[in-house]
Amino acid sequence: MGVQKVNTSGSDSPREDVDDSKIPYTTEEPESQLATSSEPAYIVDYHAERALCRKFDFRLLPVLALMYLFNALDKGNLGNAKTDGMEKDLHFKSNQYNIILSVFYVPYVLFAPPIAMLGKKFGPARVLPLLMFCFGSMTILTVAAYNFSGMMALRWFLGMAESAFFPLVIYYLTTFYRRGELARRLAIFYAASNIANAFSGLLAYGVFRIKNTSLYPWRYLFLIEGSLTVLFSIFAFFYLPKNAGEARFLNPDEKKLAYHRIQVDSSSVVNEQFVLRDALKIFRQPSTFAFLAIEMCLGVPLQSVNLFLPQIVAKLGYSSVKTNLYTVAPNITGAVMLLILAFSSDLTRRRGPFIVLGFCFTSIGFIISSAIDTNHHIHVAYFATFMMCWGTSAPSVLLSTWYNNNIPHEGRRITMTSVGVPLANVMGLVSSNIFFPSSAPGYVPALAITAAFGATGAVIAGCLALFMVVDNRRRDKKLGRKLDIRDVPTEMLRDGPSVPEFRWFL
Repeated sequence: MGVQKVNTSGSDSPREDVDDSKIPYTTEEPESQLATSSEPAYIVDYHAERALCRKFDFRLLPVLALMYLFNALDKGNLGNAKTDGMEKDLHFKSNQYNIILSVFYVPYVLFAPPIAMLGKKFGPARVLPLLMFCFGSMTILTVAAYNFSGMMALRWFLGMAESAFFPLVIYYLTTFYRRGELARRLAIFYAASNIANAFSGLLAYGVFRIKNTSLYPWRYLFLIEGSLTVLFSIFAFFYLPKNAGEARFLNPDEKKLAYHRIQVDSSSVVNEQFVLRDALKIFRQPSTFAFLAIEMCLGVPLQSVNLFLPQIVAKLGYSSVKTNLYTVAPNITGAVMLLILAFSSDLTRRRGPFIVLGFCFTSIGFIISSAIDTNHHIHVAYFATFMMCWGTSAPSVLLSTWYNNNIPHEGRRITMTSVGVPLANVMGLVSSNIFFPSSAPGYVPALAITAAFGATGAVIAGCLALFMVVDNRRRDKKLGRKLDIRDVPTEMLRDGPSVPEFRWFL
């Protein structure tokens, strides 16, 4: 049969060297016998493919972004409440605030893998809204907490409810988008976290001006955010499609195209049944542990910004109301930088270099903040908070995208994500236990430790990217010619690096 190539790069537009909009899918690789199927070639209409991506963008991303916005609000509002005297109102002693921050991460790590596996079994479209309903309810119940023990219990169950949320969203998106399309979509979704931090500051600024009521103003913050979360979870439960094949907004041809796209450039087997023993084989690959090490290095700066940005800004000498207001701009610019790096990553089809760049931003920001005299360089100190936010969100998104791009097996992909994402978050145990009240308001030791974790992450990510380049060249040399990753359908790559045709997505 005649051999012609199609674009499997995941871009929304056709490759420049392709004239016809309908080309049969196959590959030209007689040596390794990549094209062995006797079935007729699938015809790819690129205009239809682009329209399909736009449908997914407009139908899925806004809802998922709002869900994650509420997730970030409910997880990070404790820092805002602290600036309004929550510790005093609940009669906390010594480091009890740090303890309630830390306890969140224990169930967050323990329950993420089993809940994520249940999400794979029953479908993230149903499990995600249920998780959202649960953590929204925990936020509302915070209004009824009147002592340290009550807050401890609520933070525990909040950690359980939020544990698998982000891993399941990542997995859910991989069932709709190609590998080269994923980073910018995930960035749009994850930017909601930065917007949430900014919105939380604005909301706290308004709510904390409420006076002469039966409730402390910080309790209204939890009540408002929790109620909005619960209401939106009900809408999401009925709105999200289980998968592309059951999406009511797609016609039959679009459903077939959606299935084909994922089969050739995302999953080796689409909607594969989850088998635990098979999924755990991901831990036989050495690259898995390099990815997990980067997650650990990422977690400390990420959680330091999420949990302590109001306290870092507070050292500039502003009132509690203005402190929350001044957290808005850094978070907004963090969201913008996230989108810039993610879109650039998809455009160049490179993850590693942009992850390293993000780590460098955050490390420099923390170094500046720890090294200068804030009283004499207040504007420089405030600029450092911008760099902190620039460099925390992008590596998180791109790292999750990076290892998902390199795992064609759906079961192993959800397993890796359900371990990697919580591992980054559990590093909040480090963050919450280095920002001691005794080191306030400068927090110099905590800022220096955070900078060191960021620098280490940059080194490991750079080394891993270099290894992938070298290994791809080694594989090409063994094959006798350069093999483009876009030329190999993922259905052939189920077993990952052990397959000769496997090429790392850099």
